[in-house]
Order: sequence, then structure tokens, then C-alpha cells
Amino acid sequence: MPARTSSLAETLSVSIPKIFDQAQNTTANHQKNVVALHKIHSDAAAFTESVHNGRSIKLTGERLFEDAFIDMLCRVLVIKKGVSQAERIVKFVGAYTKYMNEQASGTKKEENDDDDDDDTTAARFVARLLKFLLNGFVAKDKTVRYRCVRILAEMVTHLGEIDEDVFMILRTALIERVHDKETHVRVQAVIALSKLCGSEDPADIGEDEPMAIDVLLDTLICDPAAEVRRAALLNIPPAPHTLPAILSRTRDTDTIMRKLVYSQVLESNCLTVDQASIGVVHPRVLSIAQRELIIRNGLGDREPAVRAAAGSLLGTWVDVAQGTTKAEDNRAVQDDIIALLKLFDLHESTIAEDALLSIFATRVDIYEHLEFKEDYWRELTPEHTFLARVFAEHTIAIKDETKLDACLPVVTHLAFQIQNAYNAYLDDIDAAAARELELTEEQFAQEEDARLDQEFIITQLLRLAVSLDYADEIGRRKMFQLVRDMISQEALPESLVARCLDVLRMLSPNERDLIRVVVEVVHELRDRDATYEEAEGDKGAAEDGETATAFGDIPSGGAPSTQGGPRKPPKEAKPLSPEEQARSDAVDLRCLSLCIGMLERVNGTFEENSTLEGILGELIVPSVKRKELALREKGLVCLGLCCLIARRMALNSFQLFLSQIQAAPEVLKLRVLQIVFDILMVHDAEFLGRGNVGGERIVEFLLHILNVEDGDKVQSLMCMGLAKLVLSGIISDERVLKSLVVAYLSPDTVDNQELRQCLSYFFPVFCYSSPTNQRRMMQIAMPLFEQLARATHELEDDQEMVTAAQIGGMFVDWTDPLKSFEVPGQKVDDNIHVDLAVDIMKLLFKDDLEKEDKKVLCQVLGRLHLPDAADDDKIRTIKLLICNLGTRRPLRDTVSKNAMSKFDAALSKKYADKLADFSEEEYRQLAALKDLFEFLDDIIPLDEGEEIEMPKTRTRKRRSQSMVTDSTATSAHEDGSPATSAASSSKQKGKGKGKEHPKRRKVSRSDDDSDGDIHDNHVTPAPTRMLPKRAASEKKQQVIHITSDEEDEEDDPLEATPVPTSHSQSRRQARYITFLLIRHSDCSCQRVCYRGRTIAAEQPSSGNTTFDSIMDSEDEDEEEEVDDILAQE
Repeated sequence: MPARTSSLAETLSVSIPKIFDQAQNTTANHQKNVVALHKIHSDAAAFTESVHNGRSIKLTGERLFEDAFIDMLCRVLVIKKGVSQAERIVKFVGAYTKYMNEQASGTKKEENDDDDDDDTTAARFVARLLKFLLNGFVAKDKTVRYRCVRILAEMVTHLGEIDEDVFMILRTALIERVHDKETHVRVQAVIALSKLCGSEDPADIGEDEPMAIDVLLDTLICDPAAEVRRAALLNIPPAPHTLPAILSRTRDTDTIMRKLVYSQVLESNCLTVDQASIGVVHPRVLSIAQRELIIRNGLGDREPAVRAAAGSLLGTWVDVAQGTTKAEDNRAVQDDIIALLKLFDLHESTIAEDALLSIFATRVDIYEHLEFKEDYWRELTPEHTFLARVFAEHTIAIKDETKLDACLPVVTHLAFQIQNAYNAYLDDIDAAAARELELTEEQFAQEEDARLDQEFIITQLLRLAVSLDYADEIGRRKMFQLVRDMISQEALPESLVARCLDVLRMLSPNERDLIRVVVEVVHELRDRDATYEEAEGDKGAAEDGETATAFGDIPSGGAPSTQGGPRKPPKEAKPLSPEEQARSDAVDLRCLSLCIGMLERVNGTFEENSTLEGILGELIVPSVKRKELALREKGLVCLGLCCLIARRMALNSFQLFLSQIQAAPEVLKLRVLQIVFDILMVHDAEFLGRGNVGGERIVEFLLHILNVEDGDKVQSLMCMGLAKLVLSGIISDERVLKSLVVAYLSPDTVDNQELRQCLSYFFPVFCYSSPTNQRRMMQIAMPLFEQLARATHELEDDQEMVTAAQIGGMFVDWTDPLKSFEVPGQKVDDNIHVDLAVDIMKLLFKDDLEKEDKKVLCQVLGRLHLPDAADDDKIRTIKLLICNLGTRRPLRDTVSKNAMSKFDAALSKKYADKLADFSEEEYRQLAALKDLFEFLDDIIPLDEGEEIEMPKTRTRKRRSQSMVTDSTATSAHEDGSPATSAASSSKQKGKGKGKEHPKRRKVSRSDDDSDGDIHDNHVTPAPTRMLPKRAASEKKQQVIHITSDEEDEEDDPLEATPVPTSHSQSRRQARYITFLLIRHSDCSCQRVCYRGRTIAAEQPSSGNTTFDSIMDSEDEDEEEEVDDILAQE
């Protein structure tokens, strides 16, 4: 027996490697080699040995074959991804597993073996192979793990029947590999696990264990690698419970991922595989929200490839809208589009219109087959009128005159269609009002839907009427009279007023005629209301200026006469009943709506259209004075529209709008703010022009509103308006730009997506559009970075904010001169990042800057763009700052040191010629660097290893000021604005007496850190102190003299002693005031440096006298003298 075993082993060691050698070269011979390998396997399985005296059998041949097979696999496991030979072997293993299980299943059927015994040659081979591969799942080598999972993914669908325990072990192992740190391993684990989803029984899964499909959905949404998400997308079966996760990938960050959702998932699964029935993602199966989500995200994508895939999907939807067959004739194509439109909500969104336009652009065959013959207009539905209107507008846009003439109806015919639709609408309203009490809730909802459909039909017909050719005078007169009669009807829905005015504007020869017609209609409506009141017995109510007032006689050619003798005093009006007052208010609201629509369509000046003066005094101004919110809102909107075309009126009424902002409710406040920004945009020279004294006050007021308002809509509108003014160059105040940056990065605006989206678009456009704008951003970058970085350390537990590194990266990106557009007449400013480097270096000298923030600034230096041609003095300034930073404010952590060294080396290498013979003494003689050396001389060097720490307040928590810029807070405080102080801006967590302060943006500087930014010539004034009285011992008094900073540039530092401050001052300022005693080498005097100012102290004659801080003197006279000096400071 040993001889036979040895002979079989030798045979297998020759034949199996030969087959694998052939399989690795090409896939064409795989089928032949699979059959040959199976024959070898069968022959080897027939070789057995008897053991235990014949009571059992040892499967020696199978064991030898499995060992030889696994030995061949081991040679593949160490080969990295991408080698074609290894991939062919993997496919060969999968093919052999499939063939072997098919043969075993066929043999079992031929023998009619109904026994559930799975102990077959194929089952034993698969079990042995699975056990081997599962051991490789936990291998340390990532290549081995990848190959094991890859082989299993190839053969998992052909495993046949496996034991339940083996299945659970395999499932658990694959779930673990789904979270492998290697991307390629996770991809193969997702593929393998997706093939097990269909075999998973929820009853067999523990309560704490996730389902395989849930793991895959989580991977689809959350995996950081796009390759893994793609694998999950393509292998997760579309189903109602998986569809939300799949549709969420239409907003994936990966372009290919978004494209695959449309092309490989949605379009491929509209119908079943055999094309016989609708699929799980058929448009009729999806909900309206899902359909609109798909179209909105697809057609609105920024990548053309994704938009093309979405357009292709829409073409497929048209083909299958009515079923599973594609339409051939013209009538059927039209019916398919109508069927598709029925799947959308035509009333609320523009998604259906975007979808139609995409279909017309991508499916030319559909566009060519559409026809609108006479029978098309006999039965009007929302879908029919919508299709006709969009098709007409599309043909006008592409200038297809032939198609346009064929689709548009005759003017007179369309006028009668509109008339019939409107009359039917009025009849339905009267019928519904007559039997309102008889209707059930369901019937009432159906009636309401029917009325909305009728309104929509009339709207589409009126929009279609705008596109008609009114060369036919008869048709033009018919349409004009129809539309005029419609706007004279009180029953006309509010949504149709604007559409009627659009048609009137088309039919009117000029703006004056349009205004005349609208004014006449308003006159008729108010006269009709007055006649109704007289019929009720209230004859004097029509003359009340605060209620519905009839117009005076207005000639058709000009303004009403305001001269010609004294006017009679109006009669006293009787108070109106509630019903009459409601009717009067309804008429005024309709008249105001007509005025708003008219003024929105007028481009001439107010003086050119004197007819407007009548409605201004009789309708608009009284409405502004009304207490009813609806009337006052429409009145203010009308007045604002008048101000846009009347400069003098805007100047006189602007204060009225500002006064409405503070006290008005949010709805009215939003409208008034829109009016204010529109007026500033139109009349910018009158309000915000150069030399205008009121312009600065307007800016301060707007910033005050931005800081005190906590409503998301108001904040977003304020930022949008200010951004427009800044982008257009109307406002150049840096306080506004600072406030916008603060609002963008504030933790309190995290949930205000409208504000964030607006500003995320504004800042790149503003900075890249002009080098001047980039320099403005650079000038505020470091002061804002200091303020915002400090705020990141003061966040509360429930607040979120971007990191200091991200803030620094934003400023670097916004000020990058390489991204600036070339503007004619403006030269690209290449020195912006050079100046930014100077500001960063100066900020690094600050004592109170956090170590992490210094690390960020050092890393930011390496990202700056240093041009080839830079100003010599600026390069020398940066080099001097780097050298002095190492001696005066050395960096403590390794990361910062390495980043600074790297930047210093790059600077020295790039500008070696400019920095040749670098000498600080020679640079001191340059007048251009005088301010720099004054700044450096004011820096107090630290002793070796000494760290200056900020004092901590005792017994009180730190309170932070609001995230408003210093300039904004100062200006607002001077004007008495209550919301820019630290107390008013901090969040109120408890309720107490006094004013309730709104929620404020909390990116702030603390009360402890109120120091201003360091400038080259900055001198900080000395605060007034009240020193404590202490028992003083007899001590010889020093004489203090004021000396200049220019003396003795090379003095030696002795010591720096912090000045003890009172408790109230530590809360108010919280900083050390240090005094440096510097001994001059040639004279017996000392200098005391106090915040950049120098105080000289005459020494006693004794040479061994030890000097301490002068604030530690116990002599009361000396303390008083010091107080006098500090007061002089």
C-alpha cells in the first residue's frame, strides 16, 4: 500500500501542476482543463485504504488530491493584485468548483438518491478548501488576505449545499473582512457577502448580530473608499428596503458612483431580465418623492457624464411609462409623455419641466414626433397644457420657427380656450359654495384638487399666450379684453394675477399703457366696493383715508390734479361692520397685488409715469399705516418697488424701512430686508457712495442686525444681501467682510445650510475675481484667525466648529494668487502670500497664542506661494522675523520646529541672491525696515525654558464675547447697539431678570484676552491701576526717567517679572504686564520696557544692588510715583 500511495502522490504532483500551468496562460483552455482536473479528482477519490480491521475507510486519494490542489493555491496567495496569471488561476478555481458541484448534483439525480447525506467528494473538497481559505482571512500579510477573499468571492456562488455551521462561520468571517483596513480586501468581501444575502434566514441570526444586507447598506453609505462603495452598489440587489440607500448615492462624492446609480442600477432594472414585466425601480413603482429626487440630483449634477446618464434614464422612462413596450407611432409617443408627466407633481416643483427639456434635448426622435393638432385642445388636462407650454418655450429657445408655428394655436382660439376654462372654474366655485355643507371631508378634498387642476390649466394657457404672435389684430383685441376682464374679477385666484399681467405687458404698446390699464382696474375694484357699501347704508365709509378709499378722478393722460383751490374736508366716516371691513380689506389686498405685479414689470422712472402718484397717495401709503400685517406687508412691498424707480422717494422713505426692521415680526422683517438691499443695490451712489456720511451708519446698522438676529432665515438673508453688496464693490468696509467670515465659521450657524451654502459660493468668487479682493482678505486673515482659533478652544459640548487647521487652509486658499482670475487693467498680485507670511510670523510672537495654533501657523507657512520675483525688503522682513523668533519666542514642539525649519530652508534656497551676506546690523540702517525693528525691539525675550502662561480667573467662569469682529463691536457700541457686548452675546442658559439676550455666535475672544492685534507701530496704553496700600519699610527711592526706544539697541536682558493685578482687572484683561530691566554697558541707568514704551531708572551708586520689579517696592512714595508714570502712559 505505501508503494501505491507513493505512486499516486507522484502522479498528482505531475498532472495537477501541469493543468494549473496551462490555466494561468489563457482562459480559453479552462473548460478543457476543468474536465481533465475533475477526471483526476475522481480517479484519486477511488483510491482508499481500509483501517481498523476493515471497519472504516481512509480516503487517501482525496486527501492527496486536496493537498496537491492547495499547494498550487499557496503559490497564488502571495502574488499581489493586478497580475493577470494569478487572476486566471482564481477564475479557474471558481470554474472547477462550479463544474464539480454540477457533476455531483447530476450524479445524485441519476441515482435518484433522496438521502440528505451531503458527505460527497465535492462536499468534502469544498469544506477543506473553505477551511483553508478562512485561515487566510486573518493572515498578517494583506496580499494573502486579499487573495483568500478574492478566491472565495469567485467560488461562493458555486459552493452548492454546505453545512449550516460552515455557512455561519463563512458569513461571520466575511463581515469581519468588510471592515478590513485594506480597500481591496473590503471590495472582495463585499462581493462575496452580497452573494450570501439571498441564502440568509433572519430566524438563524442572533438578536445582536446584524443582517448581511444591513452590513452592505452601511458599507454603501459610510465606507470611505469609493471602490468599496461601488462594489456594494453593483452587488446589492435593488429592493424596496434597499432603494433609499441606493438613491442616496445620487449625491455621492465620487462621480463614477453617481453615474453608476443611473446607468447600472436604475436604468438596467426598469424591467425584469426577460423584459416581460416592470422591475423594482420602474417609474410607476417609485414614489413621487423618489422620482423627483432622482431627476433633481441627476439633471442638477455638476458633471456632464452624470447629467447624460440621467437624461438616458429619462428616455428609458418614456419608453416604459405605459408598460413594457416602446411606442412607435406619433400618437403613442405623445401618450407616453403624458403618462410620464402624470407621475410627477406638476403644481409644486419644476422637476417635470426640467425632465421634459432633457427629453427634448437627448431624444430627438421624441421631439420630432410631437404634434399638437386641433383635437389635442378639445380635452384639456394639466398634463396636456403643461406639455404644450414647455414644448413651445423650448422651440422658441432653440429658434425652431417651423415647429413653433405648427404647435401654437391661433390667438383667437386660445383666447376662447382660456375663457371657457375660467368660466368653468367660476361655475365650479359657485357650485361648491352652494353645497359646501353637504360635502364630506373626502369629497371636499377631491373638489379642492379639481379646482387646483383648473387653476393650473389656466396658468399654463396664460403662459402659452405670452409666446403667441399677436399680428392678428382681432385676436389681440380679444385676448386683451379677456385678460383685462379677468383681473377685474375679485374671484380671480392670486396665482393667476401675475400671469395675466404678463399677457397684458405683451399686449400693451408701452409701460404707460400698462400702468393706465392697471390703475383703471384698481379704480373699478375700489369704486365697486364703495358702491356695495353705499347699498348697505354706509355712504361715508368710502372717504376714510385709513380704510378702503376711492380714487379721485385720474385723467388717462396724466397725474391727478393736486391744485386748483382748497379741497373740501372729508366727511366723517361711519365705522364699518366686521363683514364690510373684511370685504374692504380683501379688495385692498387685491389692488395691492395688482400694483405689485405692475411695478415689478415697470422699468421706467416714477417721474415718467405720473399716473402712479394717484395709487401712491390713495392706496399704498394708507396701507403702510395699517396695523393688519398682510396689508402692511403688501403696502411696504409696493412702496419699496416705487422707491426702486424713484430716487427722491427712496431717500425720503429709507428711514421708514429701517425702522420697520427692528420691531417687525420675522415674516415682515424678511420682506423689508429684501427691500432695503434692493434699494441699496439700485441707488448705491446716493446711500453708500464715497463721501456719503450716512453710508457708514447704514453699514453699522446692517452689521448690528446681523449680530443680534438669531433667526436662520434672517441671518441667511442678511449674509446674502451683504455678500451681494461686497461682491459688486458697493461696500468696501472690511468690517463687513470680517462679519461674513465670522458668520460662515461660527458654530451657531452649523445648522443654517442656506447661509453656509451662500457664503461657500461667495468667498471663492469674491477672492478669485480680483487681486484687490484677495489683498483685502489677506489683511483680515490673521486677526480673524487669532479670534476664530481661540473660539475653537472655548466650544461648549453641544457645539461644532471647523478646526484651526481648516481655518488656516481656507485663508491660504482664498488668497492664493495662482487662483486669481486675470482682470483687464489689473495685474495679478504675486506678493499676497509674501505679505501673509509676514503677518503669520508676527502673530507667532504673541505670548497668549496656543501651542496648537502656533503649530497650525507653522504648517500653513509651507503652503504659501512664494513668487520668483518678490520684493527684497519683504523677503528680508520674513528672514529677520524667522531669526528673531528663534531667540525671542522659540517654538517648543517638534512639529512646529520642523515646519519652520523647512520653510526657512525653502525661503533661503529660493531667494539665495536676495539673502546673500545676511546681516541684521546692516538691515537696521534701512529706512524701509525701521518699523520692523521697532516691532522686534518691543518683543520681550524669554529666559531659556520659560513659558508664559495666561493667568486663570478665580471663583468665576470665563465668559466669552460674541463672535463679532472687534471693529463691529466697537462701532455698534458707540451707537448704542445693545447686542455687541460680551454680556449680551453670550448664550443665556438660565432665566433671570433683565433683558433676554438672543442666541449669539460664540466664536469669540474671551474677556481675559482682549488684547488687540500686534502692528508694527502699535503702542498699548497703560491702564489705570489702584495699587493696594501696604506697610512699607524704609527703602531708598529710585528716580524714574522716560527715555526713548532708540537708545542702546543692544542692551542685555536681565529678567521679566509679571505684574500682579487686582482681581477685577484680571477678569477684565487677564494678562501679565511685564517689566524688563536692561543694564546698559556704558552708563549707570536701566530701562524698564512696558508694552513697547521705555522707562529709564537711575541706579544707586552701589554696584551690587539687586533690582526687582518696581511694582514689588514697599515704599508708598515709590508706588505713587509709579502710578504717576503709568498715568502718563
